[in-house]
Amino acid sequence: MLQSYLDFEKSFGDPARVQSLYERAITDFPVSSDLWLDYTRYLDKTLKAGNIVKDVYSRATRKCPWVGELWVRYLLCLEHGLASEKEISAAFEKSVQCTFSTLEEYLDLFLTRVDGLRRRLSSARGDDVLNYSLIRESFQQATDYLSPHLKNTDGLLRLHAYWACLELKLNNNLTAARGVWGSLLKTCGSMLEAWQGFIAMEIALGHINEARAIYKRCYSKRFSGTGSEDICHAWLRFEREFGTLDDLDHAVQKVMPRLEELQLFRLEQESKSLTEVTNQRERPLKKTASEKRKLGSIAIDEQSPAKRQKSTQNQKKLHEKENTRGLKLAEANDGEEKKGKVEEQVNEQLVKDTYSSKTRLYTDQCTAFASNLNIRAIDEDLKQFFSDVGGVTAIRILHDKFTGKSRGLAYVDFKDEEHLAAALAKNKQMLLGKKLSITRSNPKRGKRESGALTTSEHDSNQSGIEGSSASKESVEISKGSSVAPQVPHSRKHFESIQLKGKNTFAVPRNVKPLGWTTSKPGTKKEEDEKPKSNDEFRKMFMTS
Repeated sequence: MLQSYLDFEKSFGDPARVQSLYERAITDFPVSSDLWLDYTRYLDKTLKAGNIVKDVYSRATRKCPWVGELWVRYLLCLEHGLASEKEISAAFEKSVQCTFSTLEEYLDLFLTRVDGLRRRLSSARGDDVLNYSLIRESFQQATDYLSPHLKNTDGLLRLHAYWACLELKLNNNLTAARGVWGSLLKTCGSMLEAWQGFIAMEIALGHINEARAIYKRCYSKRFSGTGSEDICHAWLRFEREFGTLDDLDHAVQKVMPRLEELQLFRLEQESKSLTEVTNQRERPLKKTASEKRKLGSIAIDEQSPAKRQKSTQNQKKLHEKENTRGLKLAEANDGEEKKGKVEEQVNEQLVKDTYSSKTRLYTDQCTAFASNLNIRAIDEDLKQFFSDVGGVTAIRILHDKFTGKSRGLAYVDFKDEEHLAAALAKNKQMLLGKKLSITRSNPKRGKRESGALTTSEHDSNQSGIEGSSASKESVEISKGSSVAPQVPHSRKHFESIQLKGKNTFAVPRNVKPLGWTTSKPGTKKEEDEKPKSNDEFRKMFMTS
C-alpha cells in the first residue's frame, strides 16, 4: 500500500512531496533496508549530490549498517560531493567494521575505495595531496582480509589483477606487479586463470623469456577439468608464435609425454566412474534380496507359540504318512530292482556314446580363448581386431547371468589351425586400452563349450548314475518300443533317474520293513510274505 502511494506521488514529479512521504515512511519503519535503498536511489536520481543526500546516507548506514550497498553508495556520494580524504577514510573504516551477509559485499566495498583513490590521484582533485601508498595499503588490507575466505575464487583473482595493473601503469613498477602475481600464485596456485593472467601480462610487455619461464613452471601442474591439457596446448601455441624452432622442439619434448599421461589418467577415471555406476545399479537389487530374506526370517520369528506348535505337529504327521507309504511301497521297489539294473546298463552305454561324440566335435574346433577383455568391447570390436588374421567363424563374449555385464572373457572360433596360429600371435596386443591375452582353448583343462562335458564332469556323472537306484528323472526304455530313447545332454540329466509307479519315498534295498520275517524252509518265498500288523506285534511281545 505504501509503495503504491509513493509511485503515485512520483508520477506527479514533485520532489518535495515525495521526499516528505519518504521521511514519514522511514519514521515508521526505521530499519527497513528496502525502504532506505529506494529512498537513496530516488535522491541520487533527482538531487545527485548535496548535504541532503549525504545526510540521508549517513542516517541510512546508522540504521541499517549490515547492508553493503548502502556503504558503497555512501562512499560514492562523498566523492561526488568532493569530501575530504579524512571524511571518506573515516566512512570507509566504519564500513569495514560492519558485518555483511556475503563476502562479495566486502570485496565490492574495497574495490570502491580503490577506485575512488585512483580517480582522485589521477585527476589531482581535492584539497589533500594523495600518493600511491594509500592505494597499496587498501589493496593489502583487502588481501589480508579476503584471502583466507576467497581462496581459488574469481573475486580474489580480480582483486590481484587490478592491483598488478595499477602497480604497472599508475606506479610504473614492474617488480611490484610481478610480486602481486607471485603472491596470488602462492594462494591460488591451482587456478589456471591466475597463471594465464601472469603470462598475458608478460607477453603484453614483450617479455618472451619471462613468459616461457612461467610456462615451464606450470605445464606439469594438475588443474581442474581440462585445464592441464589447455596449458600444454597454450605453450605449444606460444612457441609457434614467438619462439624459435629449437624452442618449439623443446616444448614438444616436454608437452607430449605430459599429454599422454593426462589422456591415460582420464581413461582410468572414466573406467572407475563406469564401475561405480554399475555398482550403484547392482546395490538396490542386492539390498532388496537381503531385505526380503530378513523380512521372511522376522515373520517366522514373530509367529505366536501356538502357530509354531501347530506347524511342528503338521510336520510330524506328514513325516509319519511318508514312512507308512514307504513301507507299503518297499515290496514294489524290490520287484522292480532287476528292471532298474537293465535300464542303468542301457543308460550308461548311451551316455558313453554321447559323451565321446560331443567331445570329438569339441576338440575338432579351432577356438581361441581371449581374456582381460575391456568390458565395453562387443563382437564387432573383436571381429575388427582379428580382421587382419581372417577366418573368424563365431565370437562368443561371456556375460554375467545376473547383471548381464561382460566378464571380460570371450571365445573366438576359426576355420582351421593356420588362422588360429595367426590369432595366437596377436597375444598381448592392445584392444580398447587393455592388453588382450589370447590362448588356445583346451577342453581337457575343464573348458566346455556348446554343451560339451569335461572328463571330470563325465566321471562324476557316471559314478552318480551307477551309485543311485532312484532320483527325480530317468530315461524310459521299454521293450519293443520303436521310439529311440532320448539321451540326456547335460549334467543334470545324467544325475537324475525318475522312479516308476507311485513311489514318493525311497527305501534302501538292503533294509527290510519293520515286522518282516525271514523265510523258512517249506514256506512261501520271501517276496510273498507280508508285514505283521500292530495287534500281532503286541501279542508277540506280551507272550515273550
